[in-house]
Amino acid sequence: MSRLFRGFTICWVVLRYGLDELVLSSFQHPWLRTLTRVITIGRRLDAPRGQRLREALESLGPIFVKFGQVLSTRRDLMPPDIADELALLQDRVPPFDPDIAIATIERSFRRPLGEIFVSFEREPVASASIAQVHFAVIRDRGGRERDVAVKVLRPNMLPVIDKDLALMRMMAGWVESLSADGKRLKPREVVAEFDNYLHDELDLVREAANAAQLRRNMEGLDLVLIPEVFWDFCHADVAVLERMNGLPISQVDRLRAAGVDIPKLARDGVTIFFTQVFRDGFFHADMHPGNIQVSLDPHSFGRYISLDFGIVGTLTEFDKEYLAQNFTAFFRRDYKRVAELHIESGWVPASTRVNELEAAIRTVCEPYFDRPLKEISLGMVLLRLFQTSRRFQVEIQPQLVLLQKTLLNIEGLGRQLDPDLDLWSTAKPFLEKWMLEQLGPQRMWRELKAEAPHYAKIVPDLPRLLHDYLRQRTHDNRAELQELLAAQQRTNRLLQGLIYGGLGFVLGLLAMQLLLRVRLF
Repeated sequence: MSRLFRGFTICWVVLRYGLDELVLSSFQHPWLRTLTRVITIGRRLDAPRGQRLREALESLGPIFVKFGQVLSTRRDLMPPDIADELALLQDRVPPFDPDIAIATIERSFRRPLGEIFVSFEREPVASASIAQVHFAVIRDRGGRERDVAVKVLRPNMLPVIDKDLALMRMMAGWVESLSADGKRLKPREVVAEFDNYLHDELDLVREAANAAQLRRNMEGLDLVLIPEVFWDFCHADVAVLERMNGLPISQVDRLRAAGVDIPKLARDGVTIFFTQVFRDGFFHADMHPGNIQVSLDPHSFGRYISLDFGIVGTLTEFDKEYLAQNFTAFFRRDYKRVAELHIESGWVPASTRVNELEAAIRTVCEPYFDRPLKEISLGMVLLRLFQTSRRFQVEIQPQLVLLQKTLLNIEGLGRQLDPDLDLWSTAKPFLEKWMLEQLGPQRMWRELKAEAPHYAKIVPDLPRLLHDYLRQRTHDNRAELQELLAAQQRTNRLLQGLIYGGLGFVLGLLAMQLLLRVRLF
């Protein structure tokens, strides 16, 4: 019954905000369009469609807000105006009752709040679709008091998620079967992708582990601060991390007044992104301004502060090498190599003509070179590339969706900090250095060091293994030799038979010729 009521609620919101127009615009049934407008008579559709979609998702609750956030990353599927509007859904979720948060904490720790924290601030400092954050003070293992941020999962999320996801799958099936663009938009695949993201974010221990991994990876870079994880205070519903103090990166005027080098900050952001992607293959994939601050502490002045690690992206060695070659070829304007890489990787059909794909990529990318960032939009470049991709039947790789989203976040961040930042020239030296490390002697030395323990176990056994191998090969060679001799003998007998038989046949012919001549004379 509750699912039926929820379904009616969703349908009413869809009609109230005119979202049916996003689907019915491609229908071939005028009577259905007319019936919908009669049922929802009096509604106003003055606002742009992207705004109406965003407001509808906000009214349906946190799960649909999160769905809109994920949907905003699929610019290969969404028109630009809708994707831009959905990107505004970050951090617009009202907080839940602090008493519920405290009850969740006490249930997870099985202790009263006063026995867990030295102090705890009831009012949340941040609220998102999955959880909200409170400031507190703990006493660590060394007896020191530490300022921390306590992230608490929203209550009863799993049953709500399962119900809403079931309805989303049903609606996605409708869209795919009723809309002319349904198959191209792949709504069921988008919902399945959203399902994976949501269930990953529901485990706050997983998010804490992501933070710990990023902190280790970034230790030697000295460009970004990642909060420390206090594992004694982490559970599936509660995560406790070091409290970070900084200014939101969106407050550029305050940062400039504090003495922060803004152009350097923009360049550092690009360096951090490419380091995480190409060196580590493990990157923060939710880098919107709400999750990034800048430190004003004298010991770490001007460094980035990363927050919220619920969504991270990973790349395999093949992905990294393939992408690095693509980027390097792209920065060198070697569009033929970019086209060849697409074909070699299987992203496009093997029958694709290289020169046609090369010309299409050049048409999209060439106009954007040698311009400052303020004059270009990676979002527009990606959109045009996706349009070109559809023409050549390029398969969008799932593992690169988060990378595309993060690259767009970096663009927005760079545009906000330094509109004159040239993303191409900033990234090119880094990628060329990385490629040299991957293909040069440094990579060989790293692989030798990584395999050294394995070699150390094998070396003492090498004489015995070599001896056994040679003995085995000797026996094998004898058997092979005997078999070859037998085959040779069979061949010789066959040849002898053929020779003798052929000779007898020739002699017989000669004898017949002589007899004929004797008779004639």
